[in-house]
Amino acid sequence: MARGERRRRGTLADGARTAEGASRSGTARRDSRVGMTRGTVAGAVLAIVVLPLALNGEEVLVPEVGAKGQLKFISGHTNELGDFRFTLLAPTSPGDTGPKYGSYNVFWSSNPGLPLLTEVVKSRLNSWFQHRPPGASSERYLGLPGSLKWEDRGPSGQGQGQGQFLIQQVTLKVPFSMELVFESGSARAENQALGQLAGSLLTQALESHTEAFRERFEKTFRLQEKGLSTEEQALGQAALSGLLGGIGYFYGQGLVLPDTSVEGSEQKVAPALFPPVPLFTAVPSRSFFPRGFLWDEGFHQLVVQRWDPYLTREALGHWLGLLNADGWIGREQVLGDEARARVPPEFLVQRTVHANPPTLLLPVAHMLKGGDPADLAFLRRAFPRLHAWFSWLHQSQAGPVPLSYRWRGRDPVLPTLLNPKTLPSGLDDYPRASHPSATERHLDLRCWVALGARVMVRLAEQLGETEAAAELGPLAASLETEEILDELHWAPELGVFADFGNHTKAVHLKPQSPQGLVRVVGRPHPRLQYVDALGYVSLFPLLLRLLDPHSSRLGPLLDVLADSRHLWSPFGLRSLAASSSFYGQRNSEHDPPYWRGAVWLNINYLALGALHHYGHLEGPHQARAAKLHKKLRANVVGNVWRQYQATGFLWEHYSDWDGKGMGCRPFHGWTSLVLLAMAEDY
Repeated sequence: MARGERRRRGTLADGARTAEGASRSGTARRDSRVGMTRGTVAGAVLAIVVLPLALNGEEVLVPEVGAKGQLKFISGHTNELGDFRFTLLAPTSPGDTGPKYGSYNVFWSSNPGLPLLTEVVKSRLNSWFQHRPPGASSERYLGLPGSLKWEDRGPSGQGQGQGQFLIQQVTLKVPFSMELVFESGSARAENQALGQLAGSLLTQALESHTEAFRERFEKTFRLQEKGLSTEEQALGQAALSGLLGGIGYFYGQGLVLPDTSVEGSEQKVAPALFPPVPLFTAVPSRSFFPRGFLWDEGFHQLVVQRWDPYLTREALGHWLGLLNADGWIGREQVLGDEARARVPPEFLVQRTVHANPPTLLLPVAHMLKGGDPADLAFLRRAFPRLHAWFSWLHQSQAGPVPLSYRWRGRDPVLPTLLNPKTLPSGLDDYPRASHPSATERHLDLRCWVALGARVMVRLAEQLGETEAAAELGPLAASLETEEILDELHWAPELGVFADFGNHTKAVHLKPQSPQGLVRVVGRPHPRLQYVDALGYVSLFPLLLRLLDPHSSRLGPLLDVLADSRHLWSPFGLRSLAASSSFYGQRNSEHDPPYWRGAVWLNINYLALGALHHYGHLEGPHQARAAKLHKKLRANVVGNVWRQYQATGFLWEHYSDWDGKGMGCRPFHGWTSLVLLAMAEDY
């Protein structure tokens, strides 16, 4: 697919530039061969390239004229860009460095305003211009009559305050290549000794950066050494480049609803704007989700820190800078008016009683394992905030019995919802107890807290924070005691770990006029019991490596993981068992299934890491875990690669039926974990 191929070349260059610090100048190339279907008639086609520039108000746009009256370049200044220069280089024939003949027109006037620009241009077009290449017959073309003289410019000029509008038009025969160079004032100053970064100089620079990127990529991830094909290596390079290209700096205020102390209270409290904050973060998708997501970011940084630990320290520092006085961080960072305009109203307000999986501790754990002095120095500074954040999570999400935990913020029971969502868990519509209540015990949350306690104890001990280590040590030990985990979450009747709550399976959506699909509850009536929803949540003690390699519970979890009737698919582990009554079910008339069967890369990455872990530890399941790791890795990597080859995109999630990409795309967030899966870096 031409679009996908061009995109892959671009992301590779982006990655090289991001990594190696390419010059802050840009060159756009337009090659007329792209999209040509009949090369035999190329010489008979006359093409017109129009390059419009428009500035508002007092911003400056100044054409610079050459000796023959032609436009050399356009200088300008805006408050946002500072000084800049646009240069349209002479067009060339493909494969030739010599200039190609072109006819030039320019139109320069005051800016009539964006709604009128098209009409102004159309009203000025004239067909009496002629294109006369040497030795060829002339052809008429539509052109813009104009001049590079502006008698009224200056302090008393007629156009003062209106802004300016300039169009450069080039008419020439195809095929051709053309470069438009944008240079900031600072880039021009830096490049004076080297010359303009364009033409062959740009090509050489890009080739040099690309080669440096490839060498560094192989040194970091060793995909070639592991025997992966050139095409698979290209997938890994695109995954990394897209993730790095999505890192951005955001600043603004978010809407926050403070704690009203009583969950489910009818008391109405208006959300307030949080004080302005900066955030340096990666994003799941630049086009669809261009903002920070707390639990996504931990997965993002697992990839980023392998490439550039400094970027990860900066990102984690910014996220920890969002803590409020209680230790809470909002799960979605919708900062500023522009960001809020792009987000549905139901996701705008962040509630200070709602948590999110503490995945930022995943890169923290990797830092502890690596022992980089710069990482340890960062962690020493960050420890008070990490401690406050974990303490808030442990205390605010406490469950109904000791050492149990419950996600605050489940949706209320509504007549249109099959199963009230649990957005704070990150697993959105994954089935929970059919009737939300304060009696619920959520398995995944307990496992996240257990992992957090383990990481925080190790961190406190390594940093010499003896008081914190003494405080957290007993909690971590209790949370890792398998007997307590069994007592709270092992469901003998299901043969797996499970949530607990007020639940019945006798819930379905039924068409009713005029409401549409309506939730109907039959018999048996809801009662306190383990929730029969085999899927990702059931695997969390395995996924987060909380079980001893000799645990009697490890075998049953491997059984359901490897069973195609349940979680195994040729494309990765499905999020909900095919045997579940909720599998593939809509949550409402307008809400298709999300975490109800699709294959998600972040959880499959955790599963690969766990299987690799248990496959290297002596125990009764060592050989089986190693074998499952090999098969699952082949399924996951192979499917992502095939879909990338077919579409040119990484996707939000993948179908467990045919492996096709689903959800939004491009999705260079946690789907970029495919790179670490290829590298077997867990």
